Amino acid sequence: MAAKRSKNQARRNGGSPMPGWMWLLIGLIIGAVAIGGWLLRDRWQQNGSLLPQPDPNAKAPAATDAGVVAPPAIEKPKPKYDFYTLLPEKEVVIPDAELAEQAQAEARKQAEAQAKAQAAAAAAGDAPPVAPPAAPTAPVATTATQSDGSRYLLQAGAFRGIDEAEALKAQIALSGEIARIETAEIKGTTVYRVRMGPYASAGALAAAKQALVSHGIEGAQAIRAK
Repeated sequence: MAAKRSKNQARRNGGSPMPGWMWLLIGLIIGAVAIGGWLLRDRWQQNGSLLPQPDPNAKAPAATDAGVVAPPAIEKPKPKYDFYTLLPEKEVVIPDAELAEQAQAEARKQAEAQAKAQAAAAAAGDAPPVAPPAAPTAPVATTATQSDGSRYLLQAGAFRGIDEAEALKAQIALSGEIARIETAEIKGTTVYRVRMGPYASAGALAAAKQALVSHGIEGAQAIRAK
Protein backbone atom coordinates (compact mmCIF):
# COMPACT_ATOMS: atom_id res chain seq x y z
CA MET A 1 0.00 0.00 0.00
CA ALA A 2 2.92 2.36 0.70
CA ALA A 3 4.44 1.72 -2.75
CA LYS A 4 1.17 2.46 -4.50
CA ARG A 5 0.78 5.62 -2.45
CA SER A 6 4.28 6.91 -3.45
CA LYS A 7 3.64 6.24 -7.12
CA ASN A 8 0.32 8.07 -7.01
CA GLN A 9 1.96 11.00 -5.24
CA ALA A 10 4.73 11.17 -7.91
CA ARG A 11 2.13 11.24 -10.64
CA ARG A 12 0.35 14.10 -8.87
CA ASN A 13 3.65 16.05 -8.59
CA GLY A 14 4.27 15.90 -12.38
CA GLY A 15 6.64 13.03 -12.72
CA SER A 16 10.27 12.65 -11.67
CA PRO A 17 12.10 15.85 -10.54
CA MET A 18 14.80 17.58 -12.86
CA PRO A 19 18.34 16.70 -11.85
CA GLY A 20 20.63 19.39 -10.43
CA TRP A 21 23.28 19.26 -13.18
CA MET A 22 20.64 20.30 -15.75
CA TRP A 23 19.80 23.37 -13.71
CA LEU A 24 23.49 24.18 -13.58
CA LEU A 25 23.81 23.85 -17.36
CA ILE A 26 20.84 26.14 -17.97
CA GLY A 27 22.33 28.73 -15.62
CA LEU A 28 25.68 28.60 -17.46
CA ILE A 29 23.97 29.10 -20.85
CA ILE A 30 21.99 32.08 -19.61
CA GLY A 31 25.13 33.63 -18.09
CA ALA A 32 27.12 33.11 -21.31
CA VAL A 33 24.41 34.81 -23.36
CA ALA A 34 24.30 37.76 -20.96
CA ILE A 35 28.08 38.17 -20.95
CA GLY A 36 28.26 37.90 -24.76
CA GLY A 37 25.57 40.54 -25.18
CA TRP A 38 27.40 42.88 -22.84
CA LEU A 39 30.72 42.39 -24.66
CA LEU A 40 29.18 42.95 -28.12
CA ARG A 41 27.29 46.04 -27.04
CA ASP A 42 30.13 48.45 -27.98
CA ARG A 43 30.57 46.86 -31.41
CA TRP A 44 26.89 47.19 -32.17
CA GLN A 45 27.02 50.82 -31.19
CA GLN A 46 30.07 51.43 -33.50
CA ASN A 47 28.34 49.74 -36.42
CA GLY A 48 25.35 51.90 -35.82
CA SER A 49 27.56 55.03 -35.96
CA LEU A 50 28.42 54.30 -39.60
CA LEU A 51 24.92 55.20 -40.59
CA PRO A 52 24.20 58.86 -41.48
CA GLN A 53 23.43 60.86 -38.38
CA PRO A 54 21.22 63.94 -38.38
CA ASP A 55 22.97 67.27 -37.78
CA PRO A 56 21.01 69.29 -35.24
CA ASN A 57 22.86 72.49 -36.31
CA ALA A 58 22.18 72.08 -40.04
CA LYS A 59 20.31 74.89 -41.77
CA ALA A 60 18.24 74.74 -44.91
CA PRO A 61 19.66 76.72 -47.92
CA ALA A 62 18.11 80.07 -48.52
CA ALA A 63 15.42 80.21 -51.16
CA THR A 64 14.62 83.08 -53.50
CA ASP A 65 11.23 84.73 -53.86
CA ALA A 66 10.34 82.28 -56.61
CA GLY A 67 10.95 79.36 -54.28
CA VAL A 68 14.12 78.22 -56.09
CA VAL A 69 17.20 77.52 -54.03
CA ALA A 70 19.82 80.15 -54.80
CA PRO A 71 23.13 78.68 -56.10
CA PRO A 72 26.30 79.45 -54.14
CA ALA A 73 28.02 82.66 -55.12
CA ILE A 74 30.99 82.15 -57.47
CA GLU A 75 33.83 84.62 -57.25
CA LYS A 76 34.48 86.13 -60.66
CA PRO A 77 38.10 86.35 -61.79
CA LYS A 78 39.57 89.80 -61.53
CA PRO A 79 40.28 91.52 -64.87
CA LYS A 80 43.86 91.68 -66.01
CA TYR A 81 45.33 94.99 -67.05
CA ASP A 82 46.37 95.23 -70.69
CA PHE A 83 49.34 97.56 -70.64
CA TYR A 84 49.61 97.43 -74.42
CA THR A 85 46.66 99.81 -74.61
CA LEU A 86 47.92 102.11 -71.84
CA LEU A 87 49.82 104.43 -74.14
CA PRO A 88 50.43 108.19 -74.01
CA GLU A 89 47.89 110.39 -75.77
CA LYS A 90 50.24 111.02 -78.70
CA GLU A 91 50.85 107.30 -79.38
CA VAL A 92 48.48 105.18 -81.44
CA VAL A 93 48.60 101.42 -82.02
CA ILE A 94 48.78 100.49 -85.71
CA PRO A 95 46.72 97.37 -86.51
CA ASP A 96 48.51 94.60 -88.39
CA ALA A 97 46.32 95.03 -91.48
CA GLU A 98 47.02 98.76 -91.64
CA LEU A 99 50.74 98.21 -91.09
CA ALA A 100 50.88 95.66 -93.91
CA GLU A 101 48.99 98.02 -96.22
CA GLN A 102 51.37 100.88 -95.47
CA ALA A 103 54.40 98.65 -96.03
CA GLN A 104 53.01 97.50 -99.39
CA ALA A 105 52.28 101.11 -100.40
CA GLU A 106 55.86 102.09 -99.54
CA ALA A 107 57.21 99.16 -101.57
CA ARG A 108 55.12 100.16 -104.58
CA LYS A 109 56.33 103.76 -104.40
CA GLN A 110 59.94 102.64 -104.14
CA ALA A 111 59.52 100.31 -107.11
CA GLU A 112 57.93 103.08 -109.16
CA ALA A 113 60.77 105.45 -108.28
CA GLN A 114 63.35 102.89 -109.36
CA ALA A 115 61.48 102.23 -112.59
CA LYS A 116 61.43 105.95 -113.39
CA ALA A 117 65.15 106.23 -112.64
CA GLN A 118 65.90 103.28 -114.92
CA ALA A 119 63.76 104.75 -117.69
CA ALA A 120 65.46 108.13 -117.40
CA ALA A 121 68.88 106.49 -117.51
CA ALA A 122 67.90 104.42 -120.55
CA ALA A 123 66.64 107.52 -122.35
CA ALA A 124 69.99 109.21 -121.72
CA GLY A 125 71.83 106.17 -123.13
CA ASP A 126 73.46 105.29 -119.86
CA ALA A 127 71.58 102.64 -117.86
CA PRO A 128 73.71 101.27 -115.00
CA PRO A 129 72.30 98.20 -113.26
CA VAL A 130 70.17 99.01 -110.26
CA ALA A 131 70.08 96.47 -107.45
CA PRO A 132 66.65 95.68 -105.95
CA PRO A 133 66.06 97.26 -102.56
CA ALA A 134 66.76 95.07 -99.55
CA ALA A 135 64.09 94.84 -96.91
CA PRO A 136 65.27 96.57 -93.74
CA THR A 137 65.49 94.20 -90.78
CA ALA A 138 67.38 96.24 -88.21
CA PRO A 139 66.25 99.40 -86.42
CA VAL A 140 67.56 102.65 -87.82
CA ALA A 141 68.88 105.58 -85.88
CA THR A 142 66.72 106.92 -83.07
CA THR A 143 66.29 110.26 -84.93
CA ALA A 144 64.26 108.69 -87.74
CA THR A 145 61.00 110.62 -88.24
CA GLN A 146 58.32 110.83 -90.94
CA SER A 147 57.47 113.87 -93.00
CA ASP A 148 54.61 114.68 -90.62
CA GLY A 149 56.91 114.45 -87.59
CA SER A 150 55.64 111.03 -86.46
CA ARG A 151 57.82 108.07 -85.53
CA TYR A 152 57.34 104.31 -85.88
CA LEU A 153 57.98 102.32 -82.69
CA LEU A 154 57.59 98.70 -81.68
CA GLN A 155 56.46 97.82 -78.16
CA ALA A 156 57.32 94.20 -77.40
CA GLY A 157 55.75 94.17 -73.95
CA ALA A 158 54.78 96.13 -70.85
CA PHE A 159 55.05 94.81 -67.31
CA ARG A 160 54.63 95.78 -63.67
CA GLY A 161 57.97 94.25 -62.70
CA ILE A 162 61.41 95.22 -63.96
CA ASP A 163 62.59 91.59 -63.93
CA GLU A 164 60.03 90.54 -66.55
CA ALA A 165 60.99 93.51 -68.72
CA GLU A 166 64.70 92.66 -68.45
CA ALA A 167 63.99 89.02 -69.36
CA LEU A 168 62.12 90.06 -72.51
CA LYS A 169 64.87 92.51 -73.45
CA ALA A 170 67.44 89.72 -73.17
CA GLN A 171 65.28 87.41 -75.28
CA ILE A 172 65.03 90.08 -77.97
CA ALA A 173 68.82 90.53 -77.90
CA LEU A 174 69.24 86.81 -78.64
CA SER A 175 67.17 87.30 -81.79
CA GLY A 176 69.62 89.94 -83.07
CA GLU A 177 67.35 92.93 -82.40
CA ILE A 178 67.95 95.80 -80.00
CA ALA A 179 65.42 96.84 -77.36
CA ARG A 180 65.29 99.28 -74.48
CA ILE A 181 63.18 99.65 -71.33
CA GLU A 182 61.11 102.78 -70.73
CA THR A 183 59.27 103.51 -67.47
CA ALA A 184 55.93 105.28 -67.17
CA GLU A 185 53.49 106.10 -64.35
CA ILE A 186 49.91 105.02 -65.13
CA LYS A 187 47.26 105.55 -62.45
CA GLY A 188 49.87 105.44 -59.72
CA THR A 189 51.47 102.24 -61.05
CA THR A 190 54.96 102.05 -62.56
CA VAL A 191 54.93 100.30 -65.94
CA TYR A 192 58.08 99.00 -67.63
CA ARG A 193 57.76 99.06 -71.42
CA VAL A 194 60.11 97.10 -73.66
CA ARG A 195 60.44 99.05 -76.90
CA MET A 196 62.34 99.07 -80.17
CA GLY A 197 62.92 101.75 -82.79
CA PRO A 198 62.12 104.31 -84.05
CA TYR A 199 61.97 103.08 -87.65
CA ALA A 200 62.20 105.14 -90.80
CA SER A 201 59.28 103.43 -92.55
CA ALA A 202 56.34 101.14 -92.05
CA GLY A 203 58.22 98.47 -93.99
CA ALA A 204 61.13 98.55 -91.55
CA LEU A 205 58.68 98.37 -88.65
CA ALA A 206 56.84 95.40 -90.16
CA ALA A 207 60.15 93.61 -90.82
CA ALA A 208 61.26 94.08 -87.19
CA LYS A 209 57.96 92.75 -85.90
CA GLN A 210 58.19 89.73 -88.18
CA ALA A 211 61.73 89.08 -86.90
CA LEU A 212 60.38 88.86 -83.35
CA VAL A 213 57.63 86.46 -84.40
CA SER A 214 60.17 84.23 -86.15
CA HIS A 215 62.05 83.94 -82.83
CA GLY A 216 58.92 83.06 -80.86
CA ILE A 217 58.24 86.57 -79.49
CA GLU A 218 54.63 87.37 -80.26
CA GLY A 219 52.23 90.09 -79.17
CA ALA A 220 54.41 93.08 -80.09
CA GLN A 221 52.45 96.23 -80.98
CA ALA A 222 53.32 98.63 -83.77
CA ILE A 223 52.98 102.24 -82.59
CA ARG A 224 52.89 105.61 -84.33
CA ALA A 225 54.13 108.38 -82.02
CA LYS A 226 53.99 112.12 -82.66
